Amino acid sequence: MFFTDWADLGRLLVVGIPAYMALVLFLRISGKRTLTKLNAFDLVITVALGSTLSAVLLNKSISLTEGVLAFGLLIVLQYCITWLSVRWRSIETIVKSEPTLLLHQGRFLDQAMMQQRITRAEVLSAIRTSGKGELSAILAVVLETDGSMSILDSTSGTGDALTVVWSPNTVNQSTGAP
Repeated sequence: MFFTDWADLGRLLVVGIPAYMALVLFLRISGKRTLTKLNAFDLVITVALGSTLSAVLLNKSISLTEGVLAFGLLIVLQYCITWLSVRWRSIETIVKSEPTLLLHQGRFLDQAMMQQRITRAEVLSAIRTSGKGELSAILAVVLETDGSMSILDSTSGTGDALTVVWSPNTVNQSTGAP
């Protein structure tokens, strides 16, 4: 249970070091975007890369070459999808979600919250975590494409950051408010 044999430890060192170096090299070549968490798709790639490294290190039936090829394949596919999504809106809408307005000028947008499966307690927790004060002082709470919540208060300003989320999909049917 604590130790099987020296060969397993040796394999871990012999395969682990070059696998790690290959992953770091691929990540440096592919750029910062590969490890961003801008949306769920990016998060899946990050988790898949970690899972692949783990499998290469611990599964004797996976060779170093197979692991390096898997790293390369994941990174190339992620690069292709992000390259296409930057150039074609239709691809972007398939891969990325839109931000959702959950609270506007101190009022909860219940329909949007139900659609996103977010509770009032979760929104209030995000507001407290952000260090913002009174609920009435909150201009907006936005559920971002990566699942995080952005809290905008009167000092944040409205500008272009909020216009992105003001769409027909974010209008509260009961109040008609954005």
